[in-house]
Amino acid sequence: MNKSIMSWAILFFCNLIWAFHFTSIKLTQDQVGPYFTVWAPMLLATLFLAPFVVRDFRKGNKRLKDVLVFVQLAALGAFPSQVLMTWGTQYSLASNAAILVMALPVITAVFAFFILREKMNTARWISFGIAIVGVALCSTDDIKSADLSSRYAVGNIMIFLAILGNAYYNVGCKKVANDYTEMEMVFYTYLVMSILLTPLVLYYEPDTFARIPDFTGNTWIGMISLTVFHNFLSMLLLFKAMKNLDAMQIAVSNYLITFMGLPIAAIWLGETLNQQAIIGGILVLTSTLILSIVDSKVQQKKVVNINPETAKL
Repeated sequence: MNKSIMSWAILFFCNLIWAFHFTSIKLTQDQVGPYFTVWAPMLLATLFLAPFVVRDFRKGNKRLKDVLVFVQLAALGAFPSQVLMTWGTQYSLASNAAILVMALPVITAVFAFFILREKMNTARWISFGIAIVGVALCSTDDIKSADLSSRYAVGNIMIFLAILGNAYYNVGCKKVANDYTEMEMVFYTYLVMSILLTPLVLYYEPDTFARIPDFTGNTWIGMISLTVFHNFLSMLLLFKAMKNLDAMQIAVSNYLITFMGLPIAAIWLGETLNQQAIIGGILVLTSTLILSIVDSKVQQKKVVNINPETAKL
């Protein structure tokens, strides 16, 4: 199978897992605090990966300084993306967060332009425009209830900084993707994140450990889903797809989370799915298909055109 098609299939599955992320958090929120929800699945994924990564580290030619790049990526990217989003939502509104998160693909595209020298072509602009319209239709209720006034300024700034961190992490990982295996990238990121989050968990949510024996079935489903699928499987697959796709392509595909999240919330949480949201979801899916089919062909033509020129040299 063509590497590009396989990568898009993987990315589609990743977005499906990420769409379930919000529902998983909802399942745990009655018994588990926000920091523990992030920290525990990451720690478990780190412990699970440790034997394999340590074995490969010893066999390979890498040294300790070769993996220090993940300290920077986690500290400046993954950590603020997780922690500031949690804090920001506490000081703002969920609807504000939903609206501000729509800026993630745009900011990712800007980082990709400056750091990776990627460019927006016609197919990407068309796909991006359709996706924005689709997400706006899906998020009508959030837009109506959004309040970006000064009383929520601190929270909104935190959320925006979290989005900046997320975009920086995604682009930074794309830059080093060819130097590390998918397993190494997940492990080193989560190792740093676990170290940074541990003091917050112990300070703000130490009582969660005593409640573990009393976790309900929903809480366990949510925590297992976050550990196995969201923090482990989806990240391994993302880094695999990242080796064959541009950061901008991955960024626009993130709008699929809204498209997939709506039916998941309707099925698992009994939330209503209106006609407008369905139309918006179809537009988001259409934009992704345009990006995956048309843009991939454009990129392949560029490679074909470059290779003859290289051969002449």
